[in-house]
Amino acid sequence: MAENCLKFLKGTLFIFNFIFWICGCVILSLGIYLLVEYNYGALFPSLPSLSFANILIIVGAIILVVAFLGCMGSIKENKCLLMSFFILLLIILLIEVVMAILLFIYEKKINEYVQIQLNEGLKMYEWENSTGITKAWNMIQQQMQCCGVKNATDWPQPPKSCCMGNSYSNNSESCSTYYTEGCYRKLAEWFENNFLLVGIATIIVSVIQVLGMSFAMTMYCQIVKNTYPMNL
Repeated sequence: MAENCLKFLKGTLFIFNFIFWICGCVILSLGIYLLVEYNYGALFPSLPSLSFANILIIVGAIILVVAFLGCMGSIKENKCLLMSFFILLLIILLIEVVMAILLFIYEKKINEYVQIQLNEGLKMYEWENSTGITKAWNMIQQQMQCCGVKNATDWPQPPKSCCMGNSYSNNSESCSTYYTEGCYRKLAEWFENNFLLVGIATIIVSVIQVLGMSFAMTMYCQIVKNTYPMNL
């Protein structure tokens, strides 16, 4: 009975971690793609490496490592790997909880910081060696159809990427109509519209982590029990 239970846990944990590993590959690939195609991290000159793409790359890499430990621990029935897998998942879960609490408590300060960073990046738009900032601002203004941080008046002279539709003529140096909404408001609206999806995804990931921890600890205890049976 105990052997059958161990086999079931072994197979379940392996399948769980294999799916987890595939998710890590997808997240890592998506992060690399966004980093190459949409490097919005340049909008924050103080923390250029803090971007959604880089966060996805880090998360994807961590998931790959953790899932590998879980797979090897289940296949080899290795107590050390299983415990390492459990501890890493626990640490990640605690970090997620702490981050969620901090984001809730300091939401206003974070919003202010984002606006300050966007304004700093805007000032560096045409500086020498700031091609990353220039490209990022042009990209976000074109794709989100916005201009400046609050509106077009943030610019001394709004760039071509602020020009609405086809109101800019290649034969003219002027634009007849600029986008009226600021990029900060557009970004805030995007997060508000996708907040429910983000929340659901976070809950699903947390549940998966708790299940993974439960399977790992149950298998660990079962291995210990089989290795050191109780003397009756």
